[in-house]
Amino acid sequence: MIEIEWTLEAAEDLAYWKKYDIKKYERIKLLIKNIQEAPFTGIGKPKPLKHILSGLWSRRINHEHRLIYSVNTKQIIIYNCRFHYKN
Repeated sequence: MIEIEWTLEAAEDLAYWKKYDIKKYERIKLLIKNIQEAPFTGIGKPKPLKHILSGLWSRRINHEHRLIYSVNTKQIIIYNCRFHYKN
C-alpha cells in the first residue's frame, strides 16, 4: 500500500475534525483508504485540479470541504482537508 504523508496544515486540519466533527474525520479516513486503493477513481468525486493547482487532486468531504492531495509512485501527500481550495 502507498505511504501517506501529511503536510503540517493537513495534519492540523485532521486534528481539528477529530476534535470538533467526528463524522467528517471518519469521512476523511474513508477517503484516504479509497485513495490508497484507487488514487484517481472512487468515492468523493475525484477530480484533477487546474491552473496553479495543476498536479493536485481533490475529493469532496462534503459540500463545503475538500481533501487535496497528490500521488506519486512512493507516496500520497495530503495537503489539506478543511475548506475548499487553498493555495
